[in-house]
Amino acid sequence: MNQAQPNVGKSLDVQSFINQQPLSRYQWRVVLLCFLIVFLDGLDTAAMGFIAPALSQEWGIDRASLGPVMSAALIGMVFGALGSGPLADRFGRKGVLVGAVLVFGGFSLASAYATDVDQLLVLRFLTGLGLGAGMPNATTLLSEYTPERLKSLLVTSMFCGFNLGMAGGGFISAKMIPAYGWHSLLVVGGVLPLLLALVLMAWLPESARFLVVRNRGTDKVRKTLSPIAPQVVAEAGSFSVPEQKAVAARNVFAVIFSGTYGLGTVLLWLTYFMGLVIVYLLTSWLPTLMRDSGASMEQAAFIGALFQFGGVLSAVGVGWAMDRFNPHKVIGIFYLLAGVFAYAVGQSLGNITLLATLVLVAGMCVNGAQSAMPSLAARFYPTQGRATGVSWMLGIGRFGAILGAWSGATLLGLGWSFEQVLTALLVPAGLAAVGVIVKGLVSHADAT
Repeated sequence: MNQAQPNVGKSLDVQSFINQQPLSRYQWRVVLLCFLIVFLDGLDTAAMGFIAPALSQEWGIDRASLGPVMSAALIGMVFGALGSGPLADRFGRKGVLVGAVLVFGGFSLASAYATDVDQLLVLRFLTGLGLGAGMPNATTLLSEYTPERLKSLLVTSMFCGFNLGMAGGGFISAKMIPAYGWHSLLVVGGVLPLLLALVLMAWLPESARFLVVRNRGTDKVRKTLSPIAPQVVAEAGSFSVPEQKAVAARNVFAVIFSGTYGLGTVLLWLTYFMGLVIVYLLTSWLPTLMRDSGASMEQAAFIGALFQFGGVLSAVGVGWAMDRFNPHKVIGIFYLLAGVFAYAVGQSLGNITLLATLVLVAGMCVNGAQSAMPSLAARFYPTQGRATGVSWMLGIGRFGAILGAWSGATLLGLGWSFEQVLTALLVPAGLAAVGVIVKGLVSHADAT
């Protein structure tokens, strides 16, 4: 009791504490676990694009008939993202994350045993519920454990796990599908998340900032933060977060649509929506377009994987640049370049080496920009509405993913050529760039 007396009245600001400490092994564990969640999310999300040619051949259906199946998981991701954010802001990040990984792992495994299009459509929708909940809450949790000086770098590095997972799906499918059939990729995408969920239950901590905002008790906060710097935490009598008093609203929607955040919220939605139009049109249909252009199944899968791998190469650089320069301008430039290189891809059909190179660079641009958006959103919102703000940006953005996947099927059905489809991507690329740059101007005006 005598040791507790000096701590009375001494409050520790959680974010200032994290900013002042070197990055601990405890925080690196959070980075790694969130990276693995997002990696498996990406692997599962891209699965349908890679198995579509083999599935179409085995079941004897045309590619247009796969449009609903391609979009089923994306529709589920919308509901998963929109529902999980408010749940995480109310009940905690960890429980929602563990549940999300169990859901998408279990239903991905079940999808491997589907026997017709209708079964696969339902199972992919249910898989999407977990996929949609996983990514935004991993982003939120990690952002709440990182110092401001490294926040964009670490969150975008984590988020590049999504691109690496999608690229991994291509590399794995190029080897496994010819040998074991399309089922094998879904089995891998189901078993690995179920194993990861067990690890998360034991090793993933709850957000200390969430515990403070929700008044879950000083002892819980102390226990959660102690592995970072035990002595400093032990000397604190209470804990706070910087925006705790500035944001009085307890309703998360009142927070993200308040005068300070409302316009920025809409602009984040617009930018992420347009970016996903580009990503999912190419992810869903690039392997099929390549096959139509005369490439082998292995070549089509490999070049499709290069598009995702490009995001892995650029994400860390984008995050580094965001921590040092105007993050809105950095992201806007990458979106503009994505449109230019997507157009160039459509003009390079005659040279497979040039085509592969341009696909890689286009992937670096658009996936680098997309990887940076959750970090931008996480920095924009306060703790009280952060999970909702990030998850709703990703959820509303999923409508862009649905539009991208569906527009590919529609444009191909109308007889559009490879070149025409890719040229059309200049439009969403330009709108995404405008949206994020205007968001930066609005945020600057609010700050001043």
